[in-house]
Amino acid sequence: MTKIKVYSQEEALDLTLGVKGSPERDTYDAKVEEYLVGLAIRRAREAKKLTQEQLGNRIGVQRSRISSIEKGVNLRLSTLRRIFSALEMKVDLNIANMPSISLC
Repeated sequence: MTKIKVYSQEEALDLTLGVKGSPERDTYDAKVEEYLVGLAIRRAREAKKLTQEQLGNRIGVQRSRISSIEKGVNLRLSTLRRIFSALEMKVDLNIANMPSISLC
């Protein structure tokens, strides 16, 4: 009987993209993080029962820009700050070895 090797997600990523710290892996990890930020924004918007257009109007951007932000595309800190303020959310930025910074 043949044994099947089962890989953890981390092992599979190491094999396909390289270990953490390699350019391909860093690019992948950054895209995942941006996607998760976009997903958090979408969920917060939906919890407030706002459409993308309504949120866009609150911060002065078009609906298409909100759509791309929710997909994790081209995230900018200044735009994120405006979005979280419009959603009435308190957001802190935590950087290792530094005090927390309140974004809004």
